[in-house]
Amino acid sequence: MSKIAKKLLGHIGINPDRFRLEWVSAGEGIRFAEIMNAFSQTTRELGPLGSSEGIDKAQLTFNLEAALKLVPFIKLVERERLRVPIRTEVEYEKFFASGDLDRLFDEIILEKYAISQIVALLQKKPLSTSEIAESLNLNPSEVSRHINNSSRYGFVRYDVEQQCYAPA
Repeated sequence: MSKIAKKLLGHIGINPDRFRLEWVSAGEGIRFAEIMNAFSQTTRELGPLGSSEGIDKAQLTFNLEAALKLVPFIKLVERERLRVPIRTEVEYEKFFASGDLDRLFDEIILEKYAISQIVALLQKKPLSTSEIAESLNLNPSEVSRHINNSSRYGFVRYDVEQQCYAPA
């Protein structure tokens, strides 16, 4: 899950170095302090969330809300599609370095993330394909693909009167 979280943070515009997972025993107080000091230094160097990444607060909030809606889905995908059959560190590293994670992440998680963003945009107001593409920095063909998938799931519909898409 930590590898997926780092990839998702990077995709939504947050520096993945803002996330760190370490296993520390209760008897390793000195190691814990060293890890916390190093992480604190890293976050101080990165600066306030969003500003160092060059993303404004409204866009950051929008991206985080869209990603947050995916958490149950990501947990399911991780359980069903991203489990490494042999639980050794070597097997994990081999799997996550193989490119399988990147392929599955792009095919499954980023697809749902784009749909989540589109639905969130449409909840504010109905938009055309080109307006959605411009808002999300996607090309119109990608938006059309996501809209088609969204309409199959019953998330969006085409409003003939306004000639744009709206929530279903």
